[in-house]
Amino acid sequence: MTVSGTNFGKAAADYGAFRAGFPESIFDRLANFDVGLSGQVVVDLGTGTGTLARGFAQRGCDVIGVDPDPRMIAQAKELDRESEVSVAYVQAAAESTGLDSELANIIIAGQCWHWFDRSLAIKEAIRVLKPGGKLVIAHFDWLPLTGNVVEATEKLIQQHNPAWHLGGGQGIYPQWLPGLNEAGIEGIKTFSYDLTVSYTPEAWRGRIRASAGVAALDEESAQNFDRDLMNIISERYSSGELTVPHRVFAIVTGPIGI
Repeated sequence: MTVSGTNFGKAAADYGAFRAGFPESIFDRLANFDVGLSGQVVVDLGTGTGTLARGFAQRGCDVIGVDPDPRMIAQAKELDRESEVSVAYVQAAAESTGLDSELANIIIAGQCWHWFDRSLAIKEAIRVLKPGGKLVIAHFDWLPLTGNVVEATEKLIQQHNPAWHLGGGQGIYPQWLPGLNEAGIEGIKTFSYDLTVSYTPEAWRGRIRASAGVAALDEESAQNFDRDLMNIISERYSSGELTVPHRVFAIVTGPIGI
């Protein structure tokens, strides 16, 4: 087994096809905080295949997606064409976007804050936000409950990739709050809620191929993992669709720079 470092780009097709984007309901929740309103300039850090970016564009926002991997951006653009929305993309790191200062009303980081140098990402967000703008950190996580397919899948990932350490989470991230407080950001609010996502066995396998623990494997190891996961699903969860519990969690800062 060889681990090559987390590499979502090589799994871009699976990421775009199978990885559940944030649910539509999060946009309504964020609108209650004046986030994602029509006409706002939104910068989506670590945009990946652009699931959040497209959602904001569909709601009338002027959206810029930022990602360091050109393969993810290419997949995002293809999905944008299919959805008939327009998003501008910049190949750059969240810590150094190259965007103009005081450009954005909203900066959002969805499902990616843990990959960043967070102190640098906060400084960059403050620079790029207009006075009164807001930073949003959002997550959409599966929940490993006793006996469910998530728990079985996480155990299998750990067997194939002992370096993977992201299992066992409960979808709540209070650890991001001190860094925001230390940067002088005030008026922080959080919210969370639960929902389920249905997958076919094939779609769940594709979703997991696009996860960090499997994307880090070399091709042969990833294929071996996928075979073992297929066998587990067939033996233990053969009812057809898999109902997978998820949790949405978001941090919304108060207005910054005023």
